[in-house]
Amino acid sequence: MKDYYVYILASRKNGTLYIGVTDDLIRRIYEHKNGLAEGFSKKYDVKTLVYFESGNDIKSAIEREKQLKKWDRSWKIRLIEKSNPEWNDLYDNLVNGFPTKTFGNDNFGVLK
Repeated sequence: MKDYYVYILASRKNGTLYIGVTDDLIRRIYEHKNGLAEGFSKKYDVKTLVYFESGNDIKSAIEREKQLKKWDRSWKIRLIEKSNPEWNDLYDNLVNGFPTKTFGNDNFGVLK
């Protein structure tokens, strides 16, 4: 079964946030980090992966992305800091195969 990811990028701690959805998190974050993803994240230099969730249903992933985008900024920051209080970049852990506490479970929205 295919996995889908909802993720949050930041320009810096408490900086500009970007929320997206993808079926290939490593590739998509690589694109953001290397300026290959045109648009908001490139314009505002939003490249640090600070949070993500996974699930196996694209419709649920898209709904979760829309839900998070509607949240107040303070709620998004609490969500990030609940599992990543230092706002560390989680990308290297993904690439190197290290587990990360921020990895959600198969139910979008469980980590609120």
